This record gives sequence, C-alpha cells and structure tokens, in this order.
Amino acid sequence: MANTYTWKVGQCDRTLADGVINTLHYTVTAETDDGVYSAGAYGSIGLEAPDAETMIAYDSVTEANCIAWVKAAIGGDEKVTEIQTALDNQLTEKRTPTVGAGTPWAA
Repeated sequence: MANTYTWKVGQCDRTLADGVINTLHYTVTAETDDGVYSAGAYGSIGLEAPDAETMIAYDSVTEANCIAWVKAAIGGDEKVTEIQTALDNQLTEKRTPTVGAGTPWAA
C-alpha cells in the first residue's frame, strides 16, 4: 500500500517594494491508498533573497515554484523523505493503534 502525499503552499510573505518572497507557509498531507486515513504537517520556511538575474516576478510565481523552493530550503530530498516517513508512521498508528485513551467505566 502506497500512501500519497500532497504538498501545498497556503501563503507567501513578501516585501511589497520588490515582490521578493521571503517566507513560505506550507502543508504536507499524506493519505492512505484507500482514502480512509490521512495525516498532515505544517511548516514555515524563510527563503534567502534570490539573484536579481534569476528572480521570478511575484505575479509569475506558481505554486509549483514555491513547493520546489520549500523542499530545497528545508533540506532537500532527505528532509522531504523524513517528513513523509513521519506522516507514514502517523497513518500506521491510525490504521493499527498501539495506544488509547478514555475511561474504563465508559466503554
């Protein structure tokens, strides 16, 4: 069973004068292949100022650009795998719980 992962950027913080995006707020959602269980993570990451020659104008930035920037800024493939593995572990716990909560008299 392979889980699916969805990366999204919900907000871009920028400097108004030049349109440089300096912080991205992102979510990662994992879902089991049967769609029964899901888990998520949220983060914010600061970005270094881009080179003037390679900067994309704010109005031309896509979500795909931002997701690529997030993944690079958090540490690349190694960190992406770490986040997705943590979400996999949450899904495993939801599917086959090892802990519980409640009171024994309210069964």
